[in-house]
Amino acid sequence: MLRLSLLLLHILFPLIVAGQQLTVVELNCENLFDYRHDEGKNDEDYLPESTRHWTRQRYWRKQNHIAQTLLSCSDDGIPDLIALCEVENDSVLNDLTHRSLLRHAGYEYVMTSSPDLRGIDVALVYSPFSFSPIRYESLRVVPVEGMRPTRDILYVAGRTVKDDTLHIYVVHLPSRYGGERYSRPFRKAAADVLCESIDSLRSVSPEANILVAGDFNDDTDSPVLNQILSHGLFDLTTRAEMSEDVRGSYRYQGQWETIDHILGSPSVCQKLERAFIHSPRFLLEEEKVYGGYKPRRTYNGMRYQPGYSDHLPLVARFRY
Repeated sequence: MLRLSLLLLHILFPLIVAGQQLTVVELNCENLFDYRHDEGKNDEDYLPESTRHWTRQRYWRKQNHIAQTLLSCSDDGIPDLIALCEVENDSVLNDLTHRSLLRHAGYEYVMTSSPDLRGIDVALVYSPFSFSPIRYESLRVVPVEGMRPTRDILYVAGRTVKDDTLHIYVVHLPSRYGGERYSRPFRKAAADVLCESIDSLRSVSPEANILVAGDFNDDTDSPVLNQILSHGLFDLTTRAEMSEDVRGSYRYQGQWETIDHILGSPSVCQKLERAFIHSPRFLLEEEKVYGGYKPRRTYNGMRYQPGYSDHLPLVARFRY
């Protein structure tokens, strides 16, 4: 253990001292479920006896594929902060950070425990070498008419290596099931909770360093995103570099979409060095119906394939 700690310090200490970079990754994991039933949750699709045949072997392959994805996002050390969507529970996060390919990285995490019917949540994974949480809480979204219980919003305040306070929100807004216009009020309900918290934070600290990351289920020009951005935030995703074959973080019926976002306050945006959608070849597969490529996901409908996620990681690097 001592040898491992010294090795990590050897790798990370130059970055910490120089304070040159803070790497933030956002990823929707595509149903990172364990293979055991959670009482009161609709997770039956992800059990060994289910139609999907979600076994222990498949679970651990998925865990290590998510770990491989995250480690590949940074060429210089490891990502400092990772906002994750579609993670089932604490045991899944414990396995990811302490038993998967990430087990030697020293990561810790905080996460929500939401009323979402399927039991999925959001989490913030962080390196204690570069970020130290001060406080955190789950912000509950009260359903409006016709809306099912959804994911809480995770709020975490912490100190960076430069001793700055960074306020982080991890979100997974309700899906567009039933159509964009029909489901828009559901995402707006979640956005209202987020904006109220940001306004409250700004009333105490007008120059607060704020990051919002997650799956918004909406593109940048959507009414809900515009509502959130009107509260003094900027969408760093609009600056994201993309390859010629990849024009978004998610592909639906042949169309690339950028529904994953990292938003920042002005004080954070001015520190941005680079933003990009991470799309190495191993995360992609050929799109046989529409041509080109798409994310190499774990399931196509009910058909299992040993993929990674139906979303690609969004990465932002900051000077700190």
